[in-house]
Amino acid sequence: MINKKVLIIEDDEDIQAVIQYNLRKAGFLGVFSAEDGLTGFKMTKELKPNIILLDLMLPGLDGISLCRRLKSDDTLSAIPVIMITAKSSESDIVAGLEAGADDYVVKPFSLKVLIARIKSVLRRAEAAALFNGQDSTISRGALTIDIDRRQVHIDGTPVTMTFSEFEVLLLLARSPGRIFSRNQIVNRIKGDDYPVTERAIDVQIVGLRKKLGDHADLIETVRGVGYRFTEHPE
Repeated sequence: MINKKVLIIEDDEDIQAVIQYNLRKAGFLGVFSAEDGLTGFKMTKELKPNIILLDLMLPGLDGISLCRRLKSDDTLSAIPVIMITAKSSESDIVAGLEAGADDYVVKPFSLKVLIARIKSVLRRAEAAALFNGQDSTISRGALTIDIDRRQVHIDGTPVTMTFSEFEVLLLLARSPGRIFSRNQIVNRIKGDDYPVTERAIDVQIVGLRKKLGDHADLIETVRGVGYRFTEHPE
């Protein structure tokens, strides 16, 4: 059994019921639901779920606005959100990610895929909580990042990184599997005296992949959306 609380915020009762049934069948012990954004926000504050499945198109407070509200609340911002939407355009997906969603699925979706995504996002959230900024070294397959010394090694061999290359790599490697849009990466790594553009991010990724050599596939491109660090580095 999976002792995790899942909150489904979805106004379609049929979809809501199917997801609930399959999550319980998969072993999730606490499955709750809300049919609109305001109720979903209230239940989130009361339940403190481990993960939220959030429909994009909701009556009243829409999914994007609700996600922004959740992520701006210090008591709720760490709760991972998977956006569920009938919209599959790149702009809608990017908007969801930039609002703070950790992942997304597009209707119609496979319930097996949805459950796998939920488990994956929960694993990432638990890993992030354990990390909590205290561990000064990140190891991902052949890659090792020494945060304090700002050093990178591949298979034990040191790799020289520029300031921005190191920052981009560190951001992605801290959250394997999580998709970051170019704009999110810009906002995370730029400083007041260090201008960064979305085009510059693409250039940094090209440079990173060259330096990673045979392990360039550690950084994956999500077409039209952004980049992520592979969830299963070899």
